[in-house]
Amino acid sequence: MREVAIIGIGGTRFGKYLDRSLTDIAQEACIKAIRDAGIRPRDIELAYAGNLAQWEWGQGLLIGQLVLRELGITRIPVTRVENGCATASCAFREAWFRVAAGECEVALAFGVEQMNVAGSDKMLGIFTGPQYPERAGDMGFTAPGIFALMARRHMEEFGTTREQLAMVAVKNRRFGSMNPEAQLTRAVTLEEVLNDRMIVDPLTLPQCCPRGDGAAAVILASKAAAARFTTQPVWVAASIHVSGLYPNDASYTYFDTDVRGARKAYEMAGLGPEDLDLAEVHDCFSTAEIIHYEDLGFCAKGEGGRFVEEGRSDLGGQVPVNTSGGLLSKGHVIGATGISQIIELVRQLRGQAGPRQVEGARVGLQHNGGGFIHTDTACCIINILKR
Repeated sequence: MREVAIIGIGGTRFGKYLDRSLTDIAQEACIKAIRDAGIRPRDIELAYAGNLAQWEWGQGLLIGQLVLRELGITRIPVTRVENGCATASCAFREAWFRVAAGECEVALAFGVEQMNVAGSDKMLGIFTGPQYPERAGDMGFTAPGIFALMARRHMEEFGTTREQLAMVAVKNRRFGSMNPEAQLTRAVTLEEVLNDRMIVDPLTLPQCCPRGDGAAAVILASKAAAARFTTQPVWVAASIHVSGLYPNDASYTYFDTDVRGARKAYEMAGLGPEDLDLAEVHDCFSTAEIIHYEDLGFCAKGEGGRFVEEGRSDLGGQVPVNTSGGLLSKGHVIGATGISQIIELVRQLRGQAGPRQVEGARVGLQHNGGGFIHTDTACCIINILKR
């Protein structure tokens, strides 16, 4: 496999775009990535487009070709990818693999979603229908319900507190207040989080990620092509995709996909969790981030609550986590989320993250879970980037 670099990044602010088309939003991100890479549209030889369900919202099919034709990118292989909440990360990984395998020199991966055109009922149907058709209604197995259950189990087994769970939201909203592309940009206090509207006990509203509209794009290149176009490549040291075991006897306090995926990613990169300078993880709910700390090897099992309370996931801490604001503040635009995480890591490794910059950052981990079956994510993508 050849070395592959990220040479261009671009994204929209996540939010609500009812007055724009899906293709227009995606084109903004792609144009920014192309300009950032210093390439021409005709230099792109292959593209992957991540989108969860534009067909369900009545926005048509063939999103990749429709976006790219108006940018003058035609007559190349274009593939749409869907894999739950990991959709964009899967698009990225497929593009990375094609460059690494020598099939092309320059590839584009982008993700886009326009979730506000769908009502809440339709959104709920998309997420619960395939996963829990018999459980969603009678057992409350919606996404907030699942992660509230996991929070309760973690509290019972390890002594994790409501305050520690809320501290994840406080940290990420503070990071989001420093990110002009975040959906929620107001910092919140611990008291505000604890006293906000209860969604599913113990999770209040700020501990649940908002849905939104937006797009994100990256340009990947072989080592030879990267040398022609940029002086600041960010290298893909590892890219791993695993799916779940879906056990019936799970503990509800860990994700098997996290543990196996992290082990494979660290092995591929020749690194360990102690080598990371920062991470972007899938904090769809505050519970998730605490469990990811443990599963990805940042701390021992059961210590996730203390990890955030002691500031070890904050700027200046052991591993700053979700400096973009994470899904809790930046927002969860499902078709674009994974690539937006990668964009944050690239900015950090380039030293371009402004007030949220991790000093001397050289290695970052991106983690994106997709879908949920029983007690595990249906798929998990982990990428390790380095400069």
